[in-house]
Amino acid sequence: MKSLPLALLFCLLPYAALAHHTAEHSKSMMMGQMGDPSPTPYEAPPPPEAFSGPAHAADIVFDPMTMAEARETLRREQGAKNAYKIMVDRLEARMKEGNDDYLWDGQGWYGGDLNKLWIKTEGEGEFGEDPDEAELQALWSRAINPWFDFQAGARHDFLPGDLDRSYLVVGIQGLAPYFFELDAAAFLSDEGDLTARFEGEYDQLLTQMLILQPRIELNFSAQDVLEIGLGSGLTSVETGLRLRYEFHPEFAPYIGIGYERLIGDTADYARAANEDLGGWRALAGLRAWF
Repeated sequence: MKSLPLALLFCLLPYAALAHHTAEHSKSMMMGQMGDPSPTPYEAPPPPEAFSGPAHAADIVFDPMTMAEARETLRREQGAKNAYKIMVDRLEARMKEGNDDYLWDGQGWYGGDLNKLWIKTEGEGEFGEDPDEAELQALWSRAINPWFDFQAGARHDFLPGDLDRSYLVVGIQGLAPYFFELDAAAFLSDEGDLTARFEGEYDQLLTQMLILQPRIELNFSAQDVLEIGLGSGLTSVETGLRLRYEFHPEFAPYIGIGYERLIGDTADYARAANEDLGGWRALAGLRAWF
């Protein structure tokens, strides 16, 4: 009978050892969570033989010349190949108490993933009349990360009379987090005047084809430019809300409302010249790209 408890003891020994191991493991996990430092495992460097083969492992199995041609073809197709895009972002009529006018805002680019040539143009005027103002930019664009491009180049403004001006341009354009499209630039004129512009817009998909786009544009001047009616500081604000229907992604008519306003000294100069300071407008237009 004395042998029975002894046998039971030997039977329970494995379970006791397992319980002890589990308790020790739990203790170590708790100590680790409480910040108890644990030794860093030793990691041996890769052996020299790891670097003795060719730069591309596929060259061991296939003909190296064939693989080199395949890699060059892939490089051209995935980044070195030039492409182009033309975007008519806004081509619209703007109605305000019988004072209707038009506006265009378009841009296009040609190039590869890293370097592009950008052409931008915008302007406005009254129906049946020559444009009150028009702008043309030619920019070199360089990708600085997957989302933004650095841009530099020239801009020329076509204004009534002898007020045409040319500018050097430096800016960035791209896609910010949460898919906000941003375009910010500084302009140094041939008269030494420094101005800047910030544009931002966001596409909110209501359905697959119905898209609501809020937009804002801010313009700044570092000094008074009396010849063209600019005051220092924030010169104008333009906002809009456009609802477009994409029959195809390349073709989308829209309607909306917009508000624009001259600000500060710029508004004072316009008021003194009996010019319109801005206000609300109904919008109808077309957005397209090729």
